[in-house]
Amino acid sequence: MGTARVLIVDDDPELRHFLRTELELEGYACSEAATGQQALMQARGERWDLLLLDWTLPDFSGVELCRRLRGTDDRTPVLILTARDDVKERVEALDAGADDYLTKPFSIEELLARVRARLRQGPGDPGPAGDPLQPLRLADLEVNPASREVSRGGEPVALTGKEFELLQLLIRQPQQVHSRAAILEAVWGEHWVGDDNVLDVYVRALRRKLERPGASTLIQTVRGVGFMLKEGPPRG
Repeated sequence: MGTARVLIVDDDPELRHFLRTELELEGYACSEAATGQQALMQARGERWDLLLLDWTLPDFSGVELCRRLRGTDDRTPVLILTARDDVKERVEALDAGADDYLTKPFSIEELLARVRARLRQGPGDPGPAGDPLQPLRLADLEVNPASREVSRGGEPVALTGKEFELLQLLIRQPQQVHSRAAILEAVWGEHWVGDDNVLDVYVRALRRKLERPGASTLIQTVRGVGFMLKEGPPRG
């Protein structure tokens, strides 16, 4: 395996230089971009192993940049750097397809740990083992691992990469309780470094997309343990 390539996107030249210096000392090959447009051109024109995106950029946000890349099925891992720590904004970043986020100010040790974790997982890591061509069903929910398409009641449901992997894990073993630790390891990687509340953010996002008012609930919380996929009473 060659040297991992990291694109650093931030409009602060001093921070870009600092991050590049620290990452290159760790053996990574780095390039920089100061705007969303520059980053978009570089991201689409070259192969990257990780994108470090600042939320606030002079033209469009790092979240919008992430959304545009995911819209072209670019699966490069994305770590958002942001001074924002509101749950609503975390959800926005994750819904846009970000794999992780780190709130400023942060320690360089934590950043490097997050970078190592994302690079170990790699782009588009598959979910649990199984026949990738076999559609998975529960009630009126269908998940197609081969095409990564999801539908409920015949209506397509658009999911981010991590949302799909989480749902795929649950539907492969329906009516079985999955502990929080087991889910984090399976979906975010054995060496996940970060706030495990990220799981709650994704579960809420999945419920919002899958469990419309009047439809049966699907993702059940098992208090003190974790989550399971099982058809429940209609959502009010």
